[in-house]
Amino acid sequence: MCGITGKFNYGTGEPVSGQLIQAMCDKIVHRGPDDSGVFIDGPVGLGHRRLSIIDLSEQGHQPMGSRDGRYWITYNGEVYNFLSLRKELISLGYEFQSRCDTEVILYLYQEYGKSCLERLRGMFAFAIWDSKEQSLFLARDRIGKKPLFYYNDGRMFVFASEMKSILEDKSVKRAINYQAFYDYFKYLYVPDPKTIYRNMYKLRPGHYLTCSKDRIHEQEYWDVSFAHPNLKSRDEISEELYDILDQSVNYRMISDVPLGAFLSGGIDSSCVVAMMALRNNDPVTTCSIGFDSEEYDEVQFAKTVADIYKTDHHELTVKENVASVIKELPHYFDEPFADASAVPTYFVSKLARQRVAVALAGDGGDENFAGYEKYRLDDIENRFRNSIPECIRKSLFPSLALLLSGADSPVLQKGRTLLNTLGHDSGYGFYLTNTEMEDGLWNQLINDETRKNIGDYDPFSVTEHYYNKADTDNHLSKILYTDLKTYLPGDILVKVDRMSMAHSLEVRAPILDHNVIEYAASIPVALKYNKGEKKYILKRSLAKVLPEEILYRKKMGFSVPLAEWFRNEIKSEAEEVLFGDDSNLAVFFNIDTVKKIWKSHQTGLRNYGSVLWALYLYELWFRGCR
Repeated sequence: MCGITGKFNYGTGEPVSGQLIQAMCDKIVHRGPDDSGVFIDGPVGLGHRRLSIIDLSEQGHQPMGSRDGRYWITYNGEVYNFLSLRKELISLGYEFQSRCDTEVILYLYQEYGKSCLERLRGMFAFAIWDSKEQSLFLARDRIGKKPLFYYNDGRMFVFASEMKSILEDKSVKRAINYQAFYDYFKYLYVPDPKTIYRNMYKLRPGHYLTCSKDRIHEQEYWDVSFAHPNLKSRDEISEELYDILDQSVNYRMISDVPLGAFLSGGIDSSCVVAMMALRNNDPVTTCSIGFDSEEYDEVQFAKTVADIYKTDHHELTVKENVASVIKELPHYFDEPFADASAVPTYFVSKLARQRVAVALAGDGGDENFAGYEKYRLDDIENRFRNSIPECIRKSLFPSLALLLSGADSPVLQKGRTLLNTLGHDSGYGFYLTNTEMEDGLWNQLINDETRKNIGDYDPFSVTEHYYNKADTDNHLSKILYTDLKTYLPGDILVKVDRMSMAHSLEVRAPILDHNVIEYAASIPVALKYNKGEKKYILKRSLAKVLPEEILYRKKMGFSVPLAEWFRNEIKSEAEEVLFGDDSNLAVFFNIDTVKKIWKSHQTGLRNYGSVLWALYLYELWFRGCR
């Protein structure tokens, strides 16, 4: 895995500084500690940091040019079918100087242009400079496993794998995007294509972008469809699903460096480990993270799978240094990010990197096969919603919810949330279930200046766009599509990428192979969520490789004891950050309201763990962003 950077002065034609591109590369040395390269061609500059995984020789050096010198590429990722593509290109007369997939992508683009993307199977973000046409082509993989940011002010176009590289260019302005600010506190991350800064964006998954002196154009090249249901029998689908998953795992086992896996003991990571072990003569290296809290500790389940498949298993219990690791998070994320499971992901990546350079993970199982608990809750809510006349729901329930707004009882709090959700249509109801900050609390938190800067923007527009874009009328399929387009690339994959690359570790996700995603989308919803049972068809498919105690145990998720942390491990650190003399929260929030939330949480009256975490991480980010 690698890091890429670049700049194109498309509006002015001014030459790019090689020193700037090198400085941009140096900011992301953790993404590629093995090699570095810079290419300058007048108004364009490309940079690269390399983590050697396939073809460890110097022939894989980047930026890499075509034999005729017309095309230059800087690339981050792995294309797992590159050997077959290489054979195809050789048959067309292309000659190769390396064994790496970089050169394959370069010549594939030379032969097919933008349609080369349809042939790639893997994870990638790359930029190709066409010196003849004086145009820059950028692309990101279908589901967004690899990041790609860009800044555009009408004169210059700056891009990189991480925002910190772009910010190395001092002409880039750091003005806060208040729509993204609001999104962050609702979703706990900033959804694509926005970033926390104005004029800086994420290239959306499944999109490419062309930049020339005449224009900048972004285009979608891939989407997932739910419109063509699989009509085969349950058993046939189960067998086909297993074969597709097995092939996907096999593709991702190609490596010239040591390879292992994350193992949580959940269905998804256990599935990947089982399939790896069945294809590998040597023991698979597996790594797990646990906590002192029994409610959040899954190591016993991971140990069960490790024992079955006789893996070389390693465990770490997170006990100390939590506060110091939290303070490092904003450096790697570059913008506010409040998924607390970034902490165990940091530790498991660190543990894995001590033994391997590549790890396979189980990400994607929940979004593809309806595995999250929120889907079950949403189903229950919809049953209520459909059994009550709309006129009653929309007129009476919001008022009843308002009456319970000051309730401290956990039961009454849940009742208020349910009433509020049922007072809206199913799409908006899912949005309320899927976000963290209630409108009432938000309006108490923000100050007048922040309210003015936000204007009439509504974060629901993020969910609404994808919920309505899905090519299906089925509600569950619509919210699965929404999560595949928002939560997965904006939260889960960001977390895994930044925390793994913080330790120069490459992570591969077989369940997010586009063939798996497309096949899962075709499976009838009743085989994903069957009478309250989540991941129904996936469990049936994996019954021959995993025991019932793994397949049918209660889902815990890769979570942390957040509420307890704020009352114990990180209490003093967080209190100083939030309310000390250096705190900036008063710039955006009513600090008295923040103090009330803190006090209520400390007394155990309410659990404000997620809200406090979002505020804490925002303050840490804001201190370091200037």
